[in-house]
Amino acid sequence: MTLVEGWVSAACGAGATAGQEAVVAAGEALLVRWAEPQRHYHTVDHLAAMLSIVDTEGGSDPVRLATWFHDAIYDPRSPGDANERESAALARTELADLGVPEPVGAEVERLVLITAGHVVAPGDGDGELLCDADLAVLARPPAEYDAYAAAVRREYAHVPDELFRIGRAAVLQSLLDLPALYRRPALAERWESPARANLRRELNALTA
Repeated sequence: MTLVEGWVSAACGAGATAGQEAVVAAGEALLVRWAEPQRHYHTVDHLAAMLSIVDTEGGSDPVRLATWFHDAIYDPRSPGDANERESAALARTELADLGVPEPVGAEVERLVLITAGHVVAPGDGDGELLCDADLAVLARPPAEYDAYAAAVRREYAHVPDELFRIGRAAVLQSLLDLPALYRRPALAERWESPARANLRRELNALTA
């Protein structure tokens, strides 16, 4: 199944009433966003990796749609959680245009907003899965983690080294301060320790 075919399946499964052509066009337009030139990590590869985890873990259609939208708007120069807020608003509008029921659109919007800080309320299974998939890269082998970190640096090439080190260190520390990086027990068992080791290693390099 191609990415767009997966998008169509999720949108229709979530209740989209628009015609097939409109649903396909919406998915293709999202892929264009994910391929923008300012992206080096937040790319189609990141989207595909997340969708693979969501599918493997039996995620719902709203989680699949939230995956598509969670970085649909991505400008490294935007302040704070602006990208997540704008992506969430885009999700609400686009899904409404496709005839997805309002409660589903609201849920997708809510899920996208969670990715700003990756703080999930107890019992929020969909939020847990989306955030676990989004942070999966942190648990990759050191060389792959380093490639991810280098790609993030390229996205922020406009930021001077000293300011980048300060900002990146704050992000890494905020992740380390989370009670748990991963919420799903099977994923946490595999990913928590290597992810924290990678984060500490990068943080130490930035602050040495």
